[in-house]
Parts: sequence; structure tokens; C-alpha cells
Amino acid sequence: MKGRLYIETSVVSYLTSRLSRDLVIVARQELTRETWAALLSEFEVYVSALVVQEVGQGDDQASASRLKAVDGIPVLDLTDSVKVLAGKLIEEGAIPDTHLEDALHVAVAAANGMDFLLTWNFTHINNAFTRSRIRDVIEAEGYGCPELCSPEELFGEEE
Repeated sequence: MKGRLYIETSVVSYLTSRLSRDLVIVARQELTRETWAALLSEFEVYVSALVVQEVGQGDDQASASRLKAVDGIPVLDLTDSVKVLAGKLIEEGAIPDTHLEDALHVAVAAANGMDFLLTWNFTHINNAFTRSRIRDVIEAEGYGCPELCSPEELFGEEE
């Protein structure tokens, strides 16, 4: 195994949703679909109760497809320590206070010792400005910070 990997909701959504008309998004969807089996076989994969809640929302058919994708993947709880850590991420400005769910994803991954947090969320989790702020807060609170990355960054280019 290559390590412990937390799958954030955006990855599941890209895996199961209808192909987009946006070329960038469709490329991400295809990459997610191409790498899904490798994720499940090469990593110790986890989701959280928040992921299960989020993928279960919306259109009945779409939510059923998303729920099926995460069925059988171990589910991490949103413990009090996770909630406190998420609050710190917001309090310190690493993640905007309007996006508690994003802070909870990062916190549950860190509090449970994940090596990687896999996401397509480049707005509040995986970008050059937020990664260092998130890492600083997580480490200041005594946790190791998972590597925040997209499926493309995790697997690199195929040879």
C-alpha cells in the first residue's frame, strides 16, 4: 500500500456525474474514472461521515450512484477533536468561515493520520495559497498534515 488516503466529495462527484461540456472538467472526470480502481487497490482509502452525507444529497439517481461509489469504503467520524481542528482552520483564516465543510474535510483527514487528501477543490483546499496556511495550522495543533492533492497530482503523468 502507498499510504492512507482520504477521498473528499468532489472526487466522488467527478467520478459519477454526467460528462461536462467544459473541457477542463471533462478531463478531470475522465482522469478520476481512469484512476479510481488504482486508488482502491493501491491505497488504504477512507471517506468521512460528511462525504457520505454530501454524496447522498440532490437528485435521487445521481445520489444513488455516488453512494454506491463509496459503499464499502471505511467511514471516519466527525469527532469533537475534528470539529475543534476545523474551527482552528477557520479561525486562523486558512479556510473561509463560509466553508465549514471544507475545513471539516481537512480536519478529519489530519486528525485520522491520512497521508493524502484527494480533492478537486482548488478554491478552498488545494491551491498554492491555501496549502501552506492549512499545513501551518494543522501542524501548530500537533497533527501531521496530509498531502493535499488532486488525482492528477497523486498519479502524475502516465508513461
